[in-house]
Amino acid sequence: MSDTPSQAQVKSILPKWVRGPQDFVGGIALMAIAVFALWASSDLQGMHGFSFGAGTAPRMFAVLLLLLGAAIALTGILNEGPPIAAYSWRGPFFVALSILFFALAIRPLGLVVSAFSSFLIAALGSHETKWLEAIIVGACLTLGCALLFPYVLGLPMPMFPRFLIQ
Repeated sequence: MSDTPSQAQVKSILPKWVRGPQDFVGGIALMAIAVFALWASSDLQGMHGFSFGAGTAPRMFAVLLLLLGAAIALTGILNEGPPIAAYSWRGPFFVALSILFFALAIRPLGLVVSAFSSFLIAALGSHETKWLEAIIVGACLTLGCALLFPYVLGLPMPMFPRFLIQ
């Protein structure tokens, strides 16, 4: 099974006035995310005078995303565009799996092992992965995380697996 979208014509369920289905659906999806962000940040304190509250930035970015999504959806109505391509689940699946792995492995395995392993799991999401390059980039990113979080930011994180530290 290939990650490249099929070129076969698929009957669209969208109305005829949508000339660029991919832009239209993408814009609607961005608008839905923005509406969710506005709802999720509704109970946070907003801006009072010149002082920012905890909900100011999320609301500002959500409004910007809403406007951007509306502009993209409008582009899909006004301009000809590509049809909606077949979706490949491989990339999002392995990225989500790597995030889940990192969340579950950070405490027992430490930052070094869990960050490097998470990067390699995410690299499985593409057929184009060159493993030597992925290992080098993963090692560099892991080194950067190992220096940034505990030393630069001062976050108390386990660096190595528990069974190695005892």
